[in-house]
Amino acid sequence: MNHATSIQLRLLQALDKQSETVVSLQKELVARPALGPENNGSGEGDKAAFLLQTLKDSGISDITEINAPDPRVATGVRPNIAARIPGQDQASTLWIVSHMDVVPPGEPSLWNTDPFQLHQEGDLIFGRGVEDNHHGLVASFLAATTLLDSGTLPRTNLGLLFVADEETGNAYGLKYVFDHHEHLFGPNDRFLVPDFGTPDSGMIEVAEKSLLWLKFTLSGKQCHASTPHLGLNTFVATADLVLRLRELYTRFNTRDDRFDPPYSTFEATKKEANVPNINSIPGKDVFYLDCRILPDIDLNEVFHAVDELSRETAEDWGVSVDRDIVHQESSPSTPEDAPLVQELIQAVEAVTGHTPRPQGIGGGTVASFPRKKGYPATVWATLLGNAHQPNEHTSIRSILLDAKVMTLLCL
Repeated sequence: MNHATSIQLRLLQALDKQSETVVSLQKELVARPALGPENNGSGEGDKAAFLLQTLKDSGISDITEINAPDPRVATGVRPNIAARIPGQDQASTLWIVSHMDVVPPGEPSLWNTDPFQLHQEGDLIFGRGVEDNHHGLVASFLAATTLLDSGTLPRTNLGLLFVADEETGNAYGLKYVFDHHEHLFGPNDRFLVPDFGTPDSGMIEVAEKSLLWLKFTLSGKQCHASTPHLGLNTFVATADLVLRLRELYTRFNTRDDRFDPPYSTFEATKKEANVPNINSIPGKDVFYLDCRILPDIDLNEVFHAVDELSRETAEDWGVSVDRDIVHQESSPSTPEDAPLVQELIQAVEAVTGHTPRPQGIGGGTVASFPRKKGYPATVWATLLGNAHQPNEHTSIRSILLDAKVMTLLCL
């Protein structure tokens, strides 16, 4: 066994002994609900204060607090934390990005235990946020402290980014960090986002579909349901437009096998209430379309097709159709042969014995922000996949596995 292999083995063995630390950290994090004001919460302040003190107590001294102004919360700011451990090559940093905020627990009766009090059943721990995103946060913290405690210098700097506002748009989180503090990052930096993954550790996300949320407002004429000839029924026109929009699947039918599903999707989702009573024909109807579009498709062509279908509906039913963009997001992909991707594949192989596959996803992650700035970024973790659900849970063993992979990635 050579010296490098001996060091790696000692580090991995040290992580095997950290189960109690995982539970202890998760207990503290779960007990600090970090809900954004959009979800009737007070933000991430309490959780950030705990993490800040925990980082300092661990011996990390290079810590930057990045507070995004937000008058909606009592403290007036949404906190972000950047902590860095110096490496042998200080010209570049591996940033591991996790978020502090969580989603609301939802219907209390669907939970078997208090969502904000950690519950353990063997290897599984339950509570709001334990997977999304405490899992990745704790794993990255353990990787950092294991290197520190052993006196092992990472190959490059290791940076931990704990950000706010991931669940409600990122305006006060990683987007704010990049917009106002990009000086923290160097041209050779790279990013790992442990916020999506599979139970077998086998998927490395390198690409995301473009995200497009559209709002359609149809205006006609309300009247009594017994005299439909006196009105213009927007509900019927809405139903027709929803079905016409299915044609987008045919018009934009290219495939990319990196994704599952390997094609673009165009799904009608939310519909707002129109009239409160049964015996009125609605004069206004509002619904939404969720589009996840393969990166090579020009969004302008999608807009053109949507507007064409909307005009046809308006002409056929005598109504007006207004289309608004609720949210639009797209980002470049990270090449599969990028050093970060290949090093992550090797680290996962070393820990699990299996070779993960680079892949694309339809959902959006904060990896889009560094990618837009030209940095290589991957999304990877070992997750059971129950984020946002009642009885959210994760595996202690999987957190330690991910910490091991992150540790090897640093070396």
